[in-house]
Amino acid sequence: MIVTLHPSAQEELVAGAVHYSTQGDAALGEAFIEEFNRAVALLCEHPMLGPPWRGTLRRLPMRRFPYSLVYGVHHEALRIVALAHQRRRPGYWRGRS
Repeated sequence: MIVTLHPSAQEELVAGAVHYSTQGDAALGEAFIEEFNRAVALLCEHPMLGPPWRGTLRRLPMRRFPYSLVYGVHHEALRIVALAHQRRRPGYWRGRS
């Protein structure tokens, strides 16, 4: 499966890792990246795992962190449009594709 990230989703991933590294320690920032990678690998195996959310998109919450991967699936491509914090500005990413 081909995985792509919207540029803003990439920025959210980096911002989250930096936040956890500075608020906790480097290991917590690395754990954030590892959990993101685990979630992406899971979606590659089971792309319809997350429940439908906001039209054609789906959402998969991360385990240890208050973030969800907001993604769409089209044929053999998985497009992550946002790494959305679950308590901040719901739906801010709606204009992304």
